[in-house]
Parts: sequence; structure tokens; C-alpha cells
Amino acid sequence: MIFSIADKLENVRARIQKATNSAQRPSDSVHLLAVSKTRRAEELISLMAIGHMHFGENYLNEALEKQLALQELCEQQDKNEWFNAVVWHFIGPIQSNKTRAIAEHFSWVHSVDRLKVVQRLNDQRPAGLGPLNCCIQVNIDEEQSKAGVLLSDVEQLAAAIEAAPNLCLRGLMCIPQADQGESALRQSFMRMNQKFAQLKATYASMDTLSMGMSADIELAIECGSTMVRVGTALFGERPKA
Repeated sequence: MIFSIADKLENVRARIQKATNSAQRPSDSVHLLAVSKTRRAEELISLMAIGHMHFGENYLNEALEKQLALQELCEQQDKNEWFNAVVWHFIGPIQSNKTRAIAEHFSWVHSVDRLKVVQRLNDQRPAGLGPLNCCIQVNIDEEQSKAGVLLSDVEQLAAAIEAAPNLCLRGLMCIPQADQGESALRQSFMRMNQKFAQLKATYASMDTLSMGMSADIELAIECGSTMVRVGTALFGERPKA
């Protein structure tokens, strides 16, 4: 059986709702971010047509090209209001020479991981766009190959974002070590939740714990996630390079 994007979105929303109910959390406490890297603008507009407007992109150049293509599609279909309603999240590693374009073309950044990036994003955020929403990426399993700060360094980065007038500290993000067992994964998620709770007690703007992907939505929600980043379960397997 072939499922449409609408079917897949309904299924993911049902998974989120069931997990939220099981965790005895408010029904609106978990948000869905569609991870749209490698996906065509036509696929995004299919989700927009059924009310989903939050998209996460990992690769800057691809994202900028996609934004232009999507804008053209919306104009062709006389749906400019759809494009204007899209909320773009940058979720990939941040290169210092790419911060200006990120600051100019995104509403959210989930992968802030060093003071230099904080300063550049703050300095390069256009005044007319309002503060850029920022999540700190935490290298929760201390993997040498992965971006993010250690838990012990989160407070310093949070204070720097809070002090930046053109940024808004929203939360934490993590990508746990792949292929670990459920028990270890739960421990990683719970360490994130504990740090999130500590920061919420200090910073009023903290409201986002970005963790959980297609394979572990339920466990992430059980452990306190407020935003799950889902690609494969919405769009299917990514095209082969």
C-alpha cells in the first residue's frame, strides 16, 4: 500500500498524541518539526496544504535554494500566504562563514554550540526580523565526531545567548549516539531533561527541548521532549545520492 504525505502526517501526529497521553502530559505540549533536507519544494507544499508550516533544514545552500523554489511555487498557486506562514528552523552544524545567511533567512537555530557563533548570529540578525530563536546543541553522549557542547558547558553558552539582544534563548537540542539500546538512550534523554529543567528555573524564555526523531518519538516524549524532528516517517527514505 502506498501512503500519501497526508497519511504519513496523520500517522506521525497520532504517534505524538498517543505518546503524549501515555506520559500524562498536556495534549499540545509536543510540537512536530518536519525535517525537509534533501526534499523537493513540491513535497513541502504538500504538507503546507494540510496545515504543517514548520520545516527543519541541515544544509544552508540547499535550504536557500529550496526557499526560493517554494516561494515561486506558492506564487504560481496564488498561495503567498502559505509561504509567509512557513517557519524555517536551521538544525545542521553551523560554519562561521554561514552565520549571516542563517541569521537572515531562519526563525530558529537548533545547533548553537560555541560563543563565536552566538556573537556572529547576534551581530548579523536583521533588526526588522526580531530576535532569532536559539537552542543550544548538546553533545549528550560526548562523541568526538559530533557537534555540540558538553553538559558542563551549557550554562556559559546559555548566559551568552540570554545577554545577546538579537537572540532569544529557547532551549536545548541533542542527537544521541546512534544504535545504542533503549536503556542508554533513555538515560541520554533524561540527562537532557534534567539540564533543561535547571535552565528553565533561571531563564523565562526556555520552553523547548528538541529531541527525538522518527525511530524514537515515543521515548523522547516520555523523557520530556517538547519538539520532535521527523523526516523519514513523513517523507519516506531519503533519495540515494
